[in-house]
Amino acid sequence: MHVEAQQKHFGGFFFSCNRATATFAHRTNHKKVVDEDHVSSSSSSSPSFEAFCDPLQSQQSSKLKPAGAMRNGRGTSEQWAAAAPGVRPRAASVRRRLVLAFALAVLTLVAVTAAAVALGVRFEECGGPEEGAAATAGPGRRGGERAEEEAAAAPWRASRLPGSLRPRHYDLRVAVRMDNFTFAGDVSIDVECVNATRFVVLHAHALQVSSVSVTANRPGGGAVRVQRHFLFPANQMLVLVLHRELKAPRTYRVNVTFDAAIEDELLGFFRSSYTLDGERRYLAVTQFSPTHARKAFPCFDEPAYKATFSLSLRHDPQYTSLANMPVERGGGDDDDGGGDDGWTTRRFARTPRMSTYYLAWAVCNFTSRETRGDGGVAIRLFARPDAVASGAGDYSLHIAKRLLGFYQDFFQVQYSLPKLDLLAVPKHPYAAMENWGLSVFVEQKILLDARVSSASYRMELTMVVVHEICHQWFGDLVTPVWWEDVWLKEGFAHYFEYVGTDFLFPKWNMEKQRFLTDVLHEVMLLDGLSSSHAISQEVQDAADIHRVFDWIAYKKGAALIRMLANVMGQRLFRKGLNDYLLSHMYGNAARDDLWRKLSEAMRSEGQGIDIGAVMDRWTLQMGYPVVTISKNRSERFATRYITVSQEHFLYGQDGRGNSSSLQWQVPLTVAMGNGSWVCSERLIWIHNKTETHRVSEMDDETWLLGNINQTGYFRVNYDLQNWKLLIQQLRTNPQVISVGNRAGLIDDAFNLARCRISDVIINEGRKHRTSSPYIRYHARTPSSGCLTMRCAARRAGYLPQGVPLQLIGYLAEEAAFLPWHAASRALYQLDKLLDRTDDYALFSDYVLKQVASRYHQMGWPSNAANGDGSVLRASYQTEELQRELIMLACSFGNKQCHRQAVGYISDWISSNKNRLLNLSLTSDLVAEQDAIDVVVHVGRNPRGRNLAWRFFRDKWDVLNARYGEALFMNSRLINGVTEFLNTDAELYELKDFIQSNGVGAGPALARALEVVEGNVRWHRLHRRHFYQWLRKAPSPAHR
Repeated sequence: MHVEAQQKHFGGFFFSCNRATATFAHRTNHKKVVDEDHVSSSSSSSPSFEAFCDPLQSQQSSKLKPAGAMRNGRGTSEQWAAAAPGVRPRAASVRRRLVLAFALAVLTLVAVTAAAVALGVRFEECGGPEEGAAATAGPGRRGGERAEEEAAAAPWRASRLPGSLRPRHYDLRVAVRMDNFTFAGDVSIDVECVNATRFVVLHAHALQVSSVSVTANRPGGGAVRVQRHFLFPANQMLVLVLHRELKAPRTYRVNVTFDAAIEDELLGFFRSSYTLDGERRYLAVTQFSPTHARKAFPCFDEPAYKATFSLSLRHDPQYTSLANMPVERGGGDDDDGGGDDGWTTRRFARTPRMSTYYLAWAVCNFTSRETRGDGGVAIRLFARPDAVASGAGDYSLHIAKRLLGFYQDFFQVQYSLPKLDLLAVPKHPYAAMENWGLSVFVEQKILLDARVSSASYRMELTMVVVHEICHQWFGDLVTPVWWEDVWLKEGFAHYFEYVGTDFLFPKWNMEKQRFLTDVLHEVMLLDGLSSSHAISQEVQDAADIHRVFDWIAYKKGAALIRMLANVMGQRLFRKGLNDYLLSHMYGNAARDDLWRKLSEAMRSEGQGIDIGAVMDRWTLQMGYPVVTISKNRSERFATRYITVSQEHFLYGQDGRGNSSSLQWQVPLTVAMGNGSWVCSERLIWIHNKTETHRVSEMDDETWLLGNINQTGYFRVNYDLQNWKLLIQQLRTNPQVISVGNRAGLIDDAFNLARCRISDVIINEGRKHRTSSPYIRYHARTPSSGCLTMRCAARRAGYLPQGVPLQLIGYLAEEAAFLPWHAASRALYQLDKLLDRTDDYALFSDYVLKQVASRYHQMGWPSNAANGDGSVLRASYQTEELQRELIMLACSFGNKQCHRQAVGYISDWISSNKNRLLNLSLTSDLVAEQDAIDVVVHVGRNPRGRNLAWRFFRDKWDVLNARYGEALFMNSRLINGVTEFLNTDAELYELKDFIQSNGVGAGPALARALEVVEGNVRWHRLHRRHFYQWLRKAPSPAHR
């Protein structure tokens, strides 16, 4: 007992002396300061050595302070001697001896400490990686072993949590002050010790930690002394160094008290505002995905560390508060006028097991409307009082109720919570966030004025709600183990945007049609770049997590899921999803878990397809293949065989070195037709680079069509004779080919025609030599206006430039929206390349010839109101086609279209572009989430492009600071202002900008550079030949 008390009394002194000496030596040798806390949390009341040396630090011991605040550069004897100037020489001599004796005592302590280090009892919070390596490395020891030892000795230096402790339950109490935008809280975390450890390492960022403690969760367990705690900002971690080890498999409780500011950066726990009746009102809401829960409370902020949560919120009684779960019975009431201290406290029910980034709460003075779903689930919409009173949220509330029932039926898994709240906020970094039981939407994506909203706006809003409610299963209930498989939740939610919308509005036909142009065609543009990446990509550091939230994860994920659903068939696909959800509910899953359940569903019906073997090629490799189909011709016999080859499709000439070795297992569907008929499709699995397959008998007039309804994630090419037959079919009877395949043919043709100069030979009566070893196709069609070309099949550049332009010649007779939408996307890409060239009129006139007859037939929408005051509205498909034709006609210079447009809108935007750009940085006038759209839309105007590009460069620091962490926003901004750059001078400007400012922009700038290099290359290679074709172009087809 006496020895134990003595250790307790001198423990802080002993450690502090070692700490001061080690810090002094470290700074002398390495000149490096690490921002960590050195304040002891020991229960001893004795002053530490650091407090003795620096009274100022002792006064501030209740707060975390950086190491730079310590005075380690001055010896103890100097301080002692300096305190007594003017002493007699003899006395001074005696004191000098005492000082020397004291110094020897200190050196003895240092020697003892060195011995302890040699025995492995050491602390590395002040040492850099070099120190750790020097201390642990022995002759012949490998770097991997050193890294493992360093991680064990200082686990906070690793980018991931060490895994020694696992949270089981959080009891979180937060007091919110809306008057000064601060909050204070304390959290008690029940943890299970998995591996013995002396460190508690969890996440905390931008928090002031005032106290910590650890207790054992067992009778008589008592407190575990915390020697000290510190923040490690490099990895956004809070570290508790314990006096003794925590033992497995015991459980403990970690308590942390903290406070912080309610920021306005739209991440973590942030504030927003709106105006009602001339009064500014404020609210505070959370956005924790992907790594921002640590800004609101200390936690194990990784997806696999699931736990249950109990939350209490204290705030001014004029506000209400919301969370994932309903208020506990007897847990507080908004109408009680506050407690004795004038505050309202609301205690929310315990959540199911979930990841930290799905925890959510809000403090606001909104009102609500409520309905009830199947099983009595309360569905509520909260918004500004005036928006609720006007009924702006009624549409979303109505479809949410229907969708909850749809998903429960589709997945055969019930919704897990007693309520689902939809919260509409004025500002949010994304369109919405799927917090379990409390989904948060930016107002524009959930509030709807049915009297004036267009069908396209209604469709967009609908799909956002469909997406977020799907996440209540894929994401909230079953969460990806780690961010490398974020597509497991985002891909499913994006796919079901179209499936769920079809449930609500079957006539919109979203999954079979609009999915193609909005998802498939769009993501294949990105995935055909050499800067693309595999859909499952390795994520190590927290800084890399934001990188995985891109359209590859969302749209490619959705496209692969759609392809898989069509291969399996809907019944087996749904069976597999049901097994997957039930097996992993309230837990985590990886892609192999999904493949396993889908394979089991296939085997249950006697189909032995190994889904994992098939899909790993699609998820672990970047890009996609182009599949080329050609007939095996014979002069003596009817053709019954086709040759099918696959190759990695890339636009640029500098593809990755190993791209030619990439192969996929391709589910190719093939059909044949001739004039007025088409045979039923058949499925062919392509496993090798080139294969031959037997099909039905074909003659010279029979065309082949691959990837029926575009269910596969690949492009399809044909020999030029087959392209000629397909073009002829579209001109004579396009309805024989499905609307999805008509759009697909247009998209594939334009993208296949983007060739390299070394692979294209223009035959104009001169011989051109080439050393290219690739197969070449030949065509002679002078009567149709084509140049005679030979195009080598190397990555991209599979078709002559004239093929896609001939293909769209049938559009004058096209009555469906989807092919027009596919064509307009391709034409706008060309427009960005050509609109500043001298011969631009050749191109614009050609486009207007294709558009003219259908545009005049469709006209403009009518604004006439019917008897009940609502606007007469055409069907969705008709309105979308009408809008597409108007945009094409006006964009390419139809004078009648311009006159009509001027009658609807003023020229304010054209005359005030610069003012609008500057206003976009004033959030009171333009919401932060909308500012990017302002800049991008100015850039889309040919007269505003240079202005937007210059504004982007001048304001980059402001824009990057605002949107750098906001996942898609920076990428959308960068793409929007650079995609039209196409001259050598502009390419040089972009390269110079990247070199000076590229840090922090992620892969978006690299992708932009590749796109602009492709634009410049297209001008150099194809512009002259493109215009030559247009000068000989035939007139549009008319039946």
